[in-house]
Amino acid sequence: MESKTFSVPNISCDHCVMTIKRELSALDGVTSVEGNADAKTIAVAWDTPANEDGIKSLLAEINYPAA
Repeated sequence: MESKTFSVPNISCDHCVMTIKRELSALDGVTSVEGNADAKTIAVAWDTPANEDGIKSLLAEINYPAA
Protein backbone atom coordinates (compact mmCIF):
# COMPACT_ATOMS: atom_id res chain seq x y z
CA MET A 1 0.00 0.00 0.00
CA GLU A 2 1.16 3.50 -0.79
CA SER A 3 0.01 6.78 0.68
CA LYS A 4 0.59 10.47 0.20
CA THR A 5 -0.76 13.77 1.43
CA PHE A 6 -1.52 16.15 -1.40
CA SER A 7 -1.69 19.93 -1.05
CA VAL A 8 -4.84 21.13 -2.83
CA PRO A 9 -5.02 24.96 -2.82
CA ASN A 10 -8.55 25.05 -4.31
CA ILE A 11 -10.09 23.55 -1.15
CA SER A 12 -12.16 26.22 0.56
CA CYS A 13 -14.58 24.27 2.78
CA ASP A 14 -15.68 20.87 4.04
CA HIS A 15 -17.97 20.50 1.03
CA CYS A 16 -14.87 20.58 -1.20
CA VAL A 17 -13.33 17.83 0.94
CA MET A 18 -16.50 15.74 0.68
CA THR A 19 -16.52 16.08 -3.11
CA ILE A 20 -12.88 15.03 -3.35
CA LYS A 21 -13.42 12.08 -1.00
CA ARG A 22 -16.40 10.87 -3.06
CA GLU A 23 -14.56 11.14 -6.38
CA LEU A 24 -11.27 9.61 -5.22
CA SER A 25 -12.99 6.79 -3.32
CA ALA A 26 -14.54 5.68 -6.60
CA LEU A 27 -11.10 4.96 -8.10
CA ASP A 28 -10.18 1.26 -8.15
CA GLY A 29 -7.48 0.63 -5.55
CA VAL A 30 -8.04 3.71 -3.38
CA THR A 31 -8.47 2.46 0.18
CA SER A 32 -8.65 5.67 2.22
CA VAL A 33 -9.24 9.39 1.63
CA GLU A 34 -9.07 11.94 4.44
CA GLY A 35 -9.20 15.69 4.03
CA ASN A 36 -8.49 18.81 6.02
CA ALA A 37 -10.18 21.95 4.70
CA ASP A 38 -8.20 24.29 6.96
CA ALA A 39 -4.83 22.87 5.88
CA LYS A 40 -6.05 22.40 2.27
CA THR A 41 -4.73 18.83 2.21
CA ILE A 42 -6.00 15.43 1.13
CA ALA A 43 -4.38 12.23 2.45
CA VAL A 44 -4.86 9.24 0.16
CA ALA A 45 -3.90 5.58 0.62
CA TRP A 46 -4.04 3.18 -2.31
CA ASP A 47 -3.10 -0.19 -3.74
CA THR A 48 -2.72 -1.27 -7.37
CA PRO A 49 -4.31 -0.48 -9.83
CA ALA A 50 -4.47 3.09 -8.42
CA ASN A 51 -1.34 5.21 -8.66
CA GLU A 52 -0.19 8.73 -7.82
CA ASP A 53 -0.45 9.96 -11.41
CA GLY A 54 -4.02 8.72 -11.71
CA ILE A 55 -4.99 10.37 -8.43
CA LYS A 56 -3.42 13.67 -9.47
CA SER A 57 -5.11 13.42 -12.86
CA LEU A 58 -8.54 12.93 -11.28
CA LEU A 59 -7.95 15.82 -8.87
CA ALA A 60 -7.18 18.09 -11.84
CA GLU A 61 -10.21 16.78 -13.74
CA ILE A 62 -12.57 17.74 -10.91
CA ASN A 63 -10.96 21.20 -10.57
CA TYR A 64 -8.97 20.46 -7.41
CA PRO A 65 -5.46 20.11 -8.84
CA ALA A 66 -2.70 19.09 -6.43
CA ALA A 67 0.02 21.68 -5.98
